[in-house]
Amino acid sequence: MMPMLPGVELSPLAGAVPAWRGEADATRWLAGCEALAQAGARLAALWASEAHDRSPDYRVYALLVAYEGLVCLELPVTERSPSYPDLSQLFPAAARMQRAAFDMVGVRAQRPDGSIPDARPWLRHGAWPESAFPLRRGFDAAGHTAAEPDQYPFVRVEGEGVHEIPVGPVHAGTIEPGHFRFSIVGEKVLRLEERLGYKHKGIEKRFTELGLAEGARLAGRISGDSTVAYAWAYAMALESLTGTQPSARALGLRALLLERERVANHLGDLGYLGNDCALAFGFAQFWRMKEDLLRSNQAFFGHRYLMDRVVPGGVARDVDAAAARALIDEALRLKDELRTMRSIYYNHAGMQDRCITTGRLTPRTAARLGIVGLAARASGLAMDARAHPGYAPYDGLPPKVASHRNGDVAARIVVRFEEAFESLRLQRVILERLAEGALRVPLGAAPEGAFGLGWVEGWRGEVLIALEAGAEGRIRRCHPHDPSWQNWPALEHAVIGNIVPDFPLINKSFNLSYSGQDL
Repeated sequence: MMPMLPGVELSPLAGAVPAWRGEADATRWLAGCEALAQAGARLAALWASEAHDRSPDYRVYALLVAYEGLVCLELPVTERSPSYPDLSQLFPAAARMQRAAFDMVGVRAQRPDGSIPDARPWLRHGAWPESAFPLRRGFDAAGHTAAEPDQYPFVRVEGEGVHEIPVGPVHAGTIEPGHFRFSIVGEKVLRLEERLGYKHKGIEKRFTELGLAEGARLAGRISGDSTVAYAWAYAMALESLTGTQPSARALGLRALLLERERVANHLGDLGYLGNDCALAFGFAQFWRMKEDLLRSNQAFFGHRYLMDRVVPGGVARDVDAAAARALIDEALRLKDELRTMRSIYYNHAGMQDRCITTGRLTPRTAARLGIVGLAARASGLAMDARAHPGYAPYDGLPPKVASHRNGDVAARIVVRFEEAFESLRLQRVILERLAEGALRVPLGAAPEGAFGLGWVEGWRGEVLIALEAGAEGRIRRCHPHDPSWQNWPALEHAVIGNIVPDFPLINKSFNLSYSGQDL
């Protein structure tokens, strides 16, 4: 059923998921967002771009998840007044997206009184001048390399006994960079402020230099631990705008690969969580299990992390009967090993002491922040794009959605176990029901200006791709969106009232992506 918005005419988009698109002026755009928010919608993504033609104007996009599906509201913005209504009071997750939109395009969110909610840069880090915007036409990266002073104004907490601990952006381990500024009294955390963006790689700009088919390889490299999810979301968006329908076999194989990616990441995280609780045995066993799975990926699909296995129109590798039997046997073996490890984790007094009530995010706070994915399900929000809207082939399976209400580290561990068991079951069902059909079908034509959306439930949460075709099969604009945009602010709330030594454990229980949200 198509959602109804006052003063906004919505048109359905073709594709694997229910989606609509509409354009409105600032008043109706904001009213449409307000109406959707009141109906329980949440913000999936917000971004900006230059106008379609050669005019100097811009467009701002708000992508919302309503009960009916995705609703993309577009707002034309003029060069004379490059501003648009602030959405952060409706959707707190919009705050950082709006800051990134200004850094990249130069359009600013404003409140009704003309004030700017947060004018601090998010992605720029002094790497290009304040007057330069990388996603505008004519931006020359080579000509804007002179760094400017980068004095970032963190929010200060003052009071007797309050002091700050700066952590990062460079960390002791081989991990991506991010800065965490703790305000504490003794060991208790009063406030955490994050600063990310250190991994900005110019991916959105690079997309505009590629053809539609070439973009698939770049999409699969946005965040290496979610290569299947991003590649599928990109393929879904491209298939949407070209009117292409992959075969049932190709869709089944995509789901198989996605579930293998989910299991691999859950196994790795469960190992790390055991390690953070001084249970080295758990770390060793889960990483052995993960390594076995990655070696099977290499043996049966040609890549440990399944990169470039999902392609527009289908998949790049098939499985024969012998491979299917071996993969089913592997899933059964992993299920037994996982059941044993779950018993150890659930009955280990040290782990229970460290995890229960630690890093709690209440269902109310989670809903207000609009968080998604595994973290949302551990805080009582049972959302999963595989189940609703249930795109193919999941609409015929369907998956069981794991959920917990406690919202603490222990709950996020429980959800990981349950999702891993369900993914192993889904792999067996997919392999047993794998239909006949072409691995890859040719793509249809991509008219200039055609627009498509991809929406895939990755292991961390919803991965979204908004794709617009340019002339001669080129990419006019591609906006990839990682669930970490919504979930990083939740980590700031989850650590409040906890002690500083518990931060690594709380952080790992979310395991958010730096690279995915820095683009």
